[in-house]
Amino acid sequence: MLLRPDMLSDFFEDTLTSVTVVKNRPLRILLMALGWLWVGIAFLGVFVPVLPTTGPIILAAFLFSKSSERFDHWLISNRFFGGIVRDWRAGEGFTVKAKTMAVMAIIASFGVTTYFVLTGTYVRIGMWMLAAAIATYVVSRPTKREALATESVA
Repeated sequence: MLLRPDMLSDFFEDTLTSVTVVKNRPLRILLMALGWLWVGIAFLGVFVPVLPTTGPIILAAFLFSKSSERFDHWLISNRFFGGIVRDWRAGEGFTVKAKTMAVMAIIASFGVTTYFVLTGTYVRIGMWMLAAAIATYVVSRPTKREALATESVA
């Protein structure tokens, strides 16, 4: 079955309005805890240049959408992180600035890891191949146009 654009827009609209919380209580608690872990990592990423913010927030949003309507709504309406999640779920992608920051964070974090932590040549090559794949994925996502900072009044 081929996907039509209208099918995708229906999918993205549904992800903005509906949350499918899992019924299994232990699994729900685990997903919620993991969601908060990723929110914490994203928060640190705001202040630490080598930590990404966008990826962890999107992952947290997914985990909250499966574990808690309340926290999912909180994240979507959050003034700092909500726009990232709403744009992602609507299929709008990332701004050029967000893509640039993500690729820079990928290069920095993989660079530190391969230089200071890893010793095997093949492991280092594998890590850089993974970094290239992640960066390619980020760059290949739709690019959202940034709103003009100043608008002319007619």
